[in-house]
Amino acid sequence: MRASALSFRAAVAFVVVGMVWGIVMAISQDHSAMPAHAHLNLLGWVSLFLFGIYYRLHPSLDAARSAALQVRVWILGTAVLAVGVGLLHTGHPVGDPIAAVGSLVVLLDMLLFGWLVFRNEGADADRRRELEPAAATAGS
Repeated sequence: MRASALSFRAAVAFVVVGMVWGIVMAISQDHSAMPAHAHLNLLGWVSLFLFGIYYRLHPSLDAARSAALQVRVWILGTAVLAVGVGLLHTGHPVGDPIAAVGSLVVLLDMLLFGWLVFRNEGADADRRRELEPAAATAGS
């Protein structure tokens, strides 16, 4: 599966879970897990959807195993982080190390995404420079 498709599908799944979680908090009037809810929506919905857009705009990267790996690691890290933050903010001390592990996973994965972006943008710039002389002579 292409990285963009995986990103879009996971983003939708995360936002549905986040919305249901928000409704449950509203019904119960217990908003202690709100920071976890916010992390889930930001990392799960927003970030994954943005990754999907970037990958869709760069088809050669979208098909790369490294991009799919980046998305899978982000999904795992987001789930671990949201659970850890949720446990921590609902009074379970075990949430702290779980949130720490999730935080490190998403940080390292963002570094992987950044590396993919910088490498890909550099390759795109090289390809554009290679095509410029051909385009200039074709127009003459």
